[in-house]
Amino acid sequence: MPNRVFCAVESEKVGDPLAGTGAHAQRNLLISWPSGKWLRSLRRAKDMAPDVIDGIEAVVESGRRVNLIHREQQSPEQHRVFLIPENLQLDLTRDELPAFLKALNTSASIEPWLPIPMSAPLVLCCTHGKKDKCCARFGYATFKSLEHAVNLNGYRFDVWQSSHLGGCRLATSAIVFPANRKYGRIAPDDILPFLEAESHDCPYLPCYRGNPELKPVEQCAEIAALQWLSTRGYTAKIEIESTQADSSGDITNVVVLWGAGASSGRLMVRCGASEVMRYDTCADIQPEGPSLSTVWLGQEVLPISGVAV
Repeated sequence: MPNRVFCAVESEKVGDPLAGTGAHAQRNLLISWPSGKWLRSLRRAKDMAPDVIDGIEAVVESGRRVNLIHREQQSPEQHRVFLIPENLQLDLTRDELPAFLKALNTSASIEPWLPIPMSAPLVLCCTHGKKDKCCARFGYATFKSLEHAVNLNGYRFDVWQSSHLGGCRLATSAIVFPANRKYGRIAPDDILPFLEAESHDCPYLPCYRGNPELKPVEQCAEIAALQWLSTRGYTAKIEIESTQADSSGDITNVVVLWGAGASSGRLMVRCGASEVMRYDTCADIQPEGPSLSTVWLGQEVLPISGVAV
Protein backbone atom coordinates (compact mmCIF):
# COMPACT_ATOMS: atom_id res chain seq x y z
CA MET A 1 0.00 0.00 0.00
CA PRO A 2 1.52 3.38 -0.97
CA ASN A 3 2.80 5.57 1.86
CA ARG A 4 0.45 8.37 0.82
CA VAL A 5 -2.55 6.44 2.19
CA PHE A 6 -3.64 7.89 5.55
CA CYS A 7 -6.12 6.23 7.89
CA ALA A 8 -7.76 9.61 8.69
CA VAL A 9 -8.41 10.34 5.02
CA GLU A 10 -9.78 6.85 4.42
CA SER A 11 -11.97 7.03 7.55
CA GLU A 12 -13.64 10.23 6.40
CA LYS A 13 -14.13 8.85 2.88
CA VAL A 14 -16.20 5.89 4.14
CA GLY A 15 -18.36 8.03 6.44
CA ASP A 16 -16.88 6.78 9.71
CA PRO A 17 -18.75 8.98 12.24
CA LEU A 18 -17.25 11.05 15.04
CA ALA A 19 -20.26 10.53 17.31
CA GLY A 20 -19.79 7.74 19.82
CA THR A 21 -15.98 7.94 19.95
CA GLY A 22 -15.59 10.29 22.93
CA ALA A 23 -14.35 7.75 25.48
CA HIS A 24 -11.62 9.11 27.77
CA ALA A 25 -10.47 8.63 31.35
CA GLN A 26 -11.88 10.96 33.99
CA ARG A 27 -8.63 10.97 35.99
CA ASN A 28 -5.55 12.21 34.14
CA LEU A 29 -1.92 13.08 34.77
CA LEU A 30 -0.20 15.21 32.13
CA ILE A 31 3.58 15.62 32.17
CA SER A 32 5.47 17.95 29.86
CA TRP A 33 8.34 16.20 28.08
CA PRO A 34 10.15 17.23 24.88
CA SER A 35 8.25 15.60 22.01
CA GLY A 36 11.46 14.66 20.21
CA LYS A 37 12.09 12.16 23.01
CA TRP A 38 8.63 10.50 22.92
CA LEU A 39 8.47 6.79 22.15
CA ARG A 40 5.49 5.01 20.58
CA SER A 41 3.89 4.60 24.02
CA LEU A 42 1.74 7.55 25.03
CA ARG A 43 3.57 7.79 28.39
CA ARG A 44 7.20 6.85 27.64
CA ALA A 45 10.19 8.89 26.50
CA LYS A 46 13.60 7.54 25.62
CA ASP A 47 15.42 9.60 28.25
CA MET A 48 13.11 8.71 31.16
CA ALA A 49 14.86 7.31 34.20
CA PRO A 50 13.68 3.89 35.43
CA ASP A 51 12.23 5.33 38.65
CA VAL A 52 10.16 7.81 36.61
CA ILE A 53 8.89 4.99 34.37
CA ASP A 54 8.03 2.87 37.41
CA GLY A 55 6.24 5.79 39.05
CA ILE A 56 4.21 6.49 35.92
CA GLU A 57 3.21 2.84 35.55
CA ALA A 58 2.06 2.81 39.18
CA VAL A 59 -0.10 5.88 38.45
CA VAL A 60 -1.67 4.01 35.53
CA GLU A 61 -2.29 0.97 37.74
CA SER A 62 -4.17 3.24 40.14
CA GLY A 63 -6.62 4.14 37.37
CA ARG A 64 -5.25 7.46 36.14
CA ARG A 65 -4.36 7.99 32.47
CA VAL A 66 -0.91 9.48 31.78
CA ASN A 67 -0.11 11.54 28.69
CA LEU A 68 3.00 13.43 27.71
CA ILE A 69 2.59 17.02 26.49
CA HIS A 70 4.93 19.54 24.87
CA ARG A 71 5.26 23.10 23.63
CA GLU A 72 8.31 25.08 22.61
CA GLN A 73 8.03 27.62 25.44
CA GLN A 74 8.43 24.88 28.07
CA SER A 75 11.99 24.38 29.32
CA PRO A 76 13.15 20.76 28.89
CA GLU A 77 14.67 21.00 32.36
CA GLN A 78 11.36 21.94 33.99
CA HIS A 79 8.30 19.72 33.80
CA ARG A 80 4.83 21.26 33.84
CA VAL A 81 2.44 18.76 35.42
CA PHE A 82 -1.35 18.83 35.41
CA LEU A 83 -3.74 16.78 37.52
CA ILE A 84 -7.29 16.25 36.27
CA PRO A 85 -10.00 16.40 37.73
CA GLU A 86 -8.22 18.14 40.61
CA ASN A 87 -7.44 20.90 38.06
CA LEU A 88 -4.05 21.58 39.58
CA GLN A 89 -0.74 22.46 37.94
CA LEU A 90 2.81 22.12 39.24
CA ASP A 91 6.34 22.81 37.99
CA LEU A 92 8.90 20.13 38.83
CA THR A 93 12.52 19.51 38.04
CA ARG A 94 13.34 16.11 36.61
CA ASP A 95 14.95 15.13 39.92
CA GLU A 96 11.69 15.90 41.73
CA LEU A 97 9.50 13.70 39.53
CA PRO A 98 10.14 10.32 41.25
CA ALA A 99 9.26 11.65 44.71
CA PHE A 100 6.18 13.42 43.36
CA LEU A 101 4.95 10.28 41.60
CA LYS A 102 5.52 8.26 44.76
CA ALA A 103 3.47 10.75 46.77
CA LEU A 104 0.70 10.63 44.19
CA ASN A 105 0.68 6.83 44.26
CA THR A 106 0.57 6.62 48.04
CA SER A 107 -2.04 9.37 48.48
CA ALA A 108 0.53 11.43 50.38
CA SER A 109 0.35 15.20 50.31
CA ILE A 110 1.66 16.90 47.18
CA GLU A 111 1.75 20.28 48.95
CA PRO A 112 5.58 20.28 49.12
CA TRP A 113 5.58 20.82 45.33
CA LEU A 114 3.31 23.88 45.63
CA PRO A 115 0.37 22.94 43.38
CA ILE A 116 -1.79 25.81 42.20
CA PRO A 117 -5.14 25.90 40.34
CA MET A 118 -4.86 25.58 36.57
CA SER A 119 -4.41 29.04 35.08
CA ALA A 120 -6.66 28.38 32.05
CA PRO A 121 -8.52 25.55 30.31
CA LEU A 122 -6.21 23.18 28.44
CA VAL A 123 -6.47 22.32 24.76
CA LEU A 124 -4.41 19.24 23.93
CA CYS A 125 -3.80 18.43 20.28
CA CYS A 126 -2.42 14.99 19.42
CA THR A 127 0.82 15.26 17.41
CA HIS A 128 2.16 11.80 18.26
CA GLY A 129 3.80 10.91 14.95
CA LYS A 130 5.65 7.91 16.40
CA LYS A 131 2.22 6.42 17.18
CA ASP A 132 0.51 7.29 13.88
CA LYS A 133 1.59 9.35 10.89
CA CYS A 134 -1.83 11.05 10.66
CA CYS A 135 -1.18 12.67 14.02
CA ALA A 136 2.07 14.11 12.69
CA ARG A 137 0.65 15.18 9.31
CA PHE A 138 -2.61 16.72 10.53
CA GLY A 139 -2.13 17.17 14.27
CA TYR A 140 0.91 19.45 14.27
CA ALA A 141 -0.60 21.86 11.72
CA THR A 142 -3.78 22.08 13.80
CA PHE A 143 -1.77 22.64 16.98
CA LYS A 144 0.10 25.57 15.41
CA SER A 145 -3.15 27.05 14.10
CA LEU A 146 -4.80 26.75 17.50
CA GLU A 147 -1.80 28.28 19.24
CA HIS A 148 -1.70 31.17 16.76
CA ALA A 149 -5.45 31.82 16.99
CA VAL A 150 -5.37 31.85 20.79
CA ASN A 151 -2.48 34.33 20.85
CA LEU A 152 -3.94 36.53 18.11
CA ASN A 153 -7.50 36.69 19.43
CA GLY A 154 -6.85 36.70 23.17
CA TYR A 155 -8.69 33.49 23.98
CA ARG A 156 -7.95 32.18 27.44
CA PHE A 157 -6.63 28.69 26.67
CA ASP A 158 -3.40 26.85 27.37
CA VAL A 159 -2.55 24.97 24.13
CA TRP A 160 -0.22 21.96 24.14
CA GLN A 161 0.88 19.16 21.86
CA SER A 162 -0.06 15.77 23.29
CA SER A 163 0.87 12.13 22.94
CA HIS A 164 -1.78 9.64 21.77
CA LEU A 165 -5.35 10.64 22.65
CA GLY A 166 -7.14 7.78 20.88
CA GLY A 167 -8.84 7.73 17.50
CA CYS A 168 -5.86 8.21 15.17
CA ARG A 169 -8.22 7.74 12.21
CA LEU A 170 -10.08 10.86 13.39
CA ALA A 171 -7.04 13.15 13.22
CA THR A 172 -6.77 15.85 14.17
CA SER A 173 -7.73 14.50 17.59
CA ALA A 174 -7.96 16.95 20.49
CA ILE A 175 -9.34 17.22 24.00
CA VAL A 176 -10.29 20.15 26.24
CA PHE A 177 -9.74 19.98 30.02
CA PRO A 178 -11.24 20.30 32.57
CA ALA A 179 -14.44 19.89 30.51
CA ASN A 180 -13.05 16.55 29.20
CA ARG A 181 -14.58 17.11 25.76
CA LYS A 182 -13.03 15.16 22.92
CA TYR A 183 -12.85 16.27 19.28
CA GLY A 184 -11.83 14.96 15.88
CA ARG A 185 -11.23 16.13 12.29
CA ILE A 186 -10.51 19.72 13.29
CA ALA A 187 -9.91 21.50 9.98
CA PRO A 188 -8.57 25.05 9.45
CA ASP A 189 -12.09 26.49 9.12
CA ASP A 190 -13.01 24.95 12.49
CA ILE A 191 -10.31 26.69 14.53
CA LEU A 192 -12.06 29.95 15.41
CA PRO A 193 -15.60 28.55 15.89
CA PHE A 194 -14.14 25.74 18.00
CA LEU A 195 -12.35 28.21 20.28
CA GLU A 196 -15.42 30.45 20.42
CA ALA A 197 -17.70 27.57 21.47
CA GLU A 198 -15.26 26.31 24.08
CA SER A 199 -14.75 29.83 25.43
CA HIS A 200 -18.46 29.67 26.35
CA ASP A 201 -18.03 26.17 27.84
CA CYS A 202 -20.05 24.60 25.01
CA PRO A 203 -19.10 21.70 22.74
CA TYR A 204 -18.27 22.59 19.15
CA LEU A 205 -20.73 20.25 17.48
CA PRO A 206 -19.18 19.79 13.99
CA CYS A 207 -16.11 18.11 15.56
CA TYR A 208 -17.51 16.84 18.87
CA ARG A 209 -17.11 13.11 19.61
CA GLY A 210 -19.32 12.79 22.69
CA ASN A 211 -19.42 12.93 26.48
CA PRO A 212 -16.84 10.40 27.79
CA GLU A 213 -19.11 9.52 30.72
CA LEU A 214 -21.69 8.08 28.29
CA LYS A 215 -21.77 4.82 26.32
CA PRO A 216 -21.20 5.12 22.54
CA VAL A 217 -24.91 4.87 21.65
CA GLU A 218 -25.71 7.50 24.29
CA GLN A 219 -23.00 9.78 22.89
CA CYS A 220 -24.61 9.35 19.48
CA ALA A 221 -28.00 10.35 20.94
CA GLU A 222 -26.45 13.25 22.85
CA ILE A 223 -24.90 14.74 19.72
CA ALA A 224 -28.01 14.18 17.58
CA ALA A 225 -30.13 15.92 20.23
CA LEU A 226 -27.71 18.85 20.58
CA GLN A 227 -27.60 19.32 16.81
CA TRP A 228 -31.41 19.13 16.54
CA LEU A 229 -31.83 21.69 19.30
CA SER A 230 -29.13 23.94 17.85
CA THR A 231 -31.02 24.24 14.56
CA ARG A 232 -33.97 25.52 16.62
CA GLY A 233 -31.92 28.13 18.43
CA TYR A 234 -31.18 26.26 21.67
CA THR A 235 -27.70 25.88 23.18
CA ALA A 236 -28.61 23.09 25.55
CA LYS A 237 -27.26 20.79 28.21
CA ILE A 238 -28.19 17.12 27.84
CA GLU A 239 -28.89 14.37 30.38
CA ILE A 240 -29.70 10.77 29.46
CA GLU A 241 -33.00 9.63 30.99
CA SER A 242 -33.36 6.10 29.58
CA THR A 243 -31.97 3.77 26.92
CA GLN A 244 -33.97 0.95 25.35
CA ALA A 245 -32.73 -1.36 22.58
CA ASP A 246 -35.17 -3.17 20.30
CA SER A 247 -35.23 -6.96 20.04
CA SER A 248 -32.73 -6.98 17.16
CA GLY A 249 -30.26 -4.75 18.96
CA ASP A 250 -29.90 -2.70 15.76
CA ILE A 251 -32.07 0.21 16.95
CA THR A 252 -31.81 1.91 20.34
CA ASN A 253 -34.24 4.56 21.56
CA VAL A 254 -32.61 7.05 23.91
CA VAL A 255 -34.73 9.52 25.86
CA VAL A 256 -32.84 12.68 26.81
CA LEU A 257 -33.65 15.60 29.06
CA TRP A 258 -32.47 18.99 27.87
CA GLY A 259 -32.20 22.42 29.37
CA ALA A 260 -31.32 25.80 27.89
CA GLY A 261 -31.79 28.74 30.24
CA ALA A 262 -35.46 28.86 31.25
CA SER A 263 -36.43 26.31 28.56
CA SER A 264 -36.36 22.54 28.98
CA GLY A 265 -37.89 19.40 27.57
CA ARG A 266 -37.55 15.76 26.57
CA LEU A 267 -36.57 14.19 23.27
CA MET A 268 -36.43 10.63 22.00
CA VAL A 269 -33.49 9.88 19.72
CA ARG A 270 -33.52 6.78 17.56
CA CYS A 271 -29.98 5.51 16.99
CA GLY A 272 -29.18 2.76 14.52
CA ALA A 273 -26.23 0.39 14.49
CA SER A 274 -24.33 0.37 11.21
CA GLU A 275 -21.06 -1.01 9.88
CA VAL A 276 -18.12 0.62 8.14
CA MET A 277 -14.97 -0.79 6.61
CA ARG A 278 -12.12 1.26 8.02
CA TYR A 279 -8.48 1.38 9.08
CA ASP A 280 -8.25 2.17 12.80
CA THR A 281 -4.65 3.39 12.41
CA CYS A 282 -2.13 3.83 9.63
CA ALA A 283 -0.33 0.76 10.96
CA ASP A 284 -3.43 -1.27 10.03
CA ILE A 285 -3.16 -0.38 6.35
CA GLN A 286 -2.42 -3.69 4.68
CA PRO A 287 -2.88 -5.09 1.16
CA GLU A 288 -5.86 -7.18 2.31
CA GLY A 289 -7.82 -4.03 3.10
CA PRO A 290 -9.68 -2.43 6.04
CA SER A 291 -11.63 -4.21 8.77
CA LEU A 292 -15.36 -4.15 9.60
CA SER A 293 -16.43 -2.00 12.59
CA THR A 294 -19.80 -1.28 14.17
CA VAL A 295 -20.80 2.38 14.61
CA TRP A 296 -23.90 4.26 15.76
CA LEU A 297 -25.81 6.81 13.70
CA GLY A 298 -28.57 9.15 14.86
CA GLN A 299 -31.57 8.38 12.65
CA GLU A 300 -34.44 10.43 14.05
CA VAL A 301 -35.12 12.95 16.82
CA LEU A 302 -38.68 13.12 18.14
CA PRO A 303 -39.84 15.81 20.59
CA ILE A 304 -41.71 14.49 23.62
CA SER A 305 -42.20 17.80 25.40
CA GLY A 306 -40.86 21.31 25.69
CA VAL A 307 -40.17 22.42 22.11
CA ALA A 308 -42.07 22.90 18.88
CA VAL A 309 -40.91 21.08 15.75
